[in-house]
Amino acid sequence: MDKQRMQYQSPLTQRYASEDMARNFGDHKRIVTWRWLWIWLAKSQQTIGLDIRTEQIKEMEDNVEKIDWEFAAAEERRVRHDVMAHVRTFARECPSAEPIIHLGATSCYVTDNADLICMRDGLNFLLPKLARTIDRLRTFASDYKDLPTLGYTHLQPAQLSTVGKRACLWMNDLLMDLRNLERLKSGLRFRGVKGTTGTQASFLQLFGGHDNKVQMLDVIVTQYAGFDKSFIICGQTYSRKVDLEIIGALSGLGASIHKICTDIRILASFKEIEEPFEKEQIGSSAMAYKRNPMRSERCCSLSRHLMILVNDAMQTLSVQWMERTLDDSANRRICIPEAFLIADALLITLQNICEGLVVYPKVIARRIQQELPFMATENIIMAMVTKGGNRQDCHEKVREHSHKAGGMVKNEGQENDLIERITADPYFAPIVDQMEELMDPTTFVGRAPNQVREFIEKEVDPALAPYAARKGKDGLHGTSVINV
Repeated sequence: MDKQRMQYQSPLTQRYASEDMARNFGDHKRIVTWRWLWIWLAKSQQTIGLDIRTEQIKEMEDNVEKIDWEFAAAEERRVRHDVMAHVRTFARECPSAEPIIHLGATSCYVTDNADLICMRDGLNFLLPKLARTIDRLRTFASDYKDLPTLGYTHLQPAQLSTVGKRACLWMNDLLMDLRNLERLKSGLRFRGVKGTTGTQASFLQLFGGHDNKVQMLDVIVTQYAGFDKSFIICGQTYSRKVDLEIIGALSGLGASIHKICTDIRILASFKEIEEPFEKEQIGSSAMAYKRNPMRSERCCSLSRHLMILVNDAMQTLSVQWMERTLDDSANRRICIPEAFLIADALLITLQNICEGLVVYPKVIARRIQQELPFMATENIIMAMVTKGGNRQDCHEKVREHSHKAGGMVKNEGQENDLIERITADPYFAPIVDQMEELMDPTTFVGRAPNQVREFIEKEVDPALAPYAARKGKDGLHGTSVINV
């Protein structure tokens, strides 16, 4: 029997997220990153003048990927300390380097800095996927910028918009998410080498009270880790405000995607727009005709969990007493990876949806015609006034016909015959030859097509430009294949 199948496995890694993101928060990367942090610390200490031999550093570098997981697990059970368990595990592979592994450091040197590295790398995975999703919506909005569609306020028919303009509403939210995540990534700082309570006291002692050497150590390790800056001020940990900002931004992305996919689900119910539906896909085990929007439903389902994770980060920040408490640890092991894995799964799925959206113009046109006669009444009144009619008399005529037509629609289930009623009324004879023009849906969409063009040119294209020149997974042409 498959033992793995007998134990709980996270659906995020088993079904939804990419292998890249799953590996980014996997145990192997976490421990290897810890080891590199020890190597960078030793190399920096050697550079500044501590008695660390090059052979010791090389020994660590040669064994960085060699992890005895069984020994590490046994050590952790014995000492109840994960960092010390892995210090000893690494030392077994690097006996000559054992005296200088973790020299002067505290546990948070490796755990916090590794978390920051993983979050930075996670953002590097997410940002191109978000850019690609926006790019797919850009194409869709451009293709359908002129196609009139019913607008909705309060989920009730309202003034016409266009299919492309509605897609721009979706894009606008995602652009805000893109800018927010880019800002957070560019401003992300390294914890650096700060000691047990953030005072760097152990390193000041290690370097004989030379303040400049301690500062130099912090700078060099930060550069090795690929960061521009480290925090000047921190406690034992970097401020959990960082987690709150990042998870808050990812939760905001989840809210954007939930809104987009809810719109798509409603439009699918109206039979106006559908997400991709594969040739052999089954919508229901019982109702063979069903074409359920399962991708959009998945996005809404996952988004709900992503949106609540910001509460974890907020609570953790609020109870970090003084320089730190350990009640952040178990929570962060769950909520940080989950936030990134869910965001990853959402973007994979949403890109797939946006690449295959199907529009049904005839259904959209029929729905417009059911409501347009009522919306056209103001145009009809104005046209009569220009022909010499009395505005108040015309308004009363239109009101009477509208109520009768509305009654036929609601009480009899008939089509909206308001225009036929108006056309048959001799009072409106002066404008009968204008009725086709007055009822043209394209005259009801205002500046929507121009707004789409302007939005794409001035906001979307500049935002996507940094990604357009990239290749492969980092560029705009990467494919998106959902798992199950």
